[in-house]
Amino acid sequence: MSSSFSLDEEVRLYQTNAEREKYNSLATLFGIITAIHYLENAYLRDSITAAEYSPACSRLLSQYKTMLKLVGDDVPSIEEFMKRYRMDYSAALERVKVGVPATVEHPTDSGPETAKWVAETTQSFITFMDALKLRLRAKDQLHPLLQELVTGYARFKGSKDWEGRSRMVGWLITLNGMKASEEITEEQSRQLLFDVDHAYAEFFRSLSGKPSDPS
Repeated sequence: MSSSFSLDEEVRLYQTNAEREKYNSLATLFGIITAIHYLENAYLRDSITAAEYSPACSRLLSQYKTMLKLVGDDVPSIEEFMKRYRMDYSAALERVKVGVPATVEHPTDSGPETAKWVAETTQSFITFMDALKLRLRAKDQLHPLLQELVTGYARFKGSKDWEGRSRMVGWLITLNGMKASEEITEEQSRQLLFDVDHAYAEFFRSLSGKPSDPS
């Protein structure tokens, strides 16, 4: 006799925790690509400004790069992934292949600080904070990312007076004094993430001309 089957019974795609993580990661990647698709269309239709588009796109591209590393062999190519799940998102595909926002790829005459530099520095902030959230702790994992961030940050006029710069330089010195395989503690990681997040917020307040938060 055939076994009964209930239409109300949940069908699981996974049998183990590892398989569950894999499907969660694939679903997250799907969501990021979809978000990029809608963001690109909004920018092309002038529904959002370049100032709104650049940081949002930089964040999504950083998240995309992070997720692509996590899914590994399950996604041999982004084209194959999009074909597998019937994602007809040509604008998103073009953006992830270029790897930078359209404002960087096609800068306007509004000045480097409001386009190319802002997008690149935003991406450096997000990449570094994502690394900490993914529990990267070793000097050889964090130092290059923080060095790139501080270098880009220092290009902006007035950055020498920003509180965030002194905090990040302090952490750069701390990491520089460690051995390559040496790791920061959980407490240090939380404080570092707090300081960089504070610098990130201050960065955009300063560019927009808003007063800094006294805290």
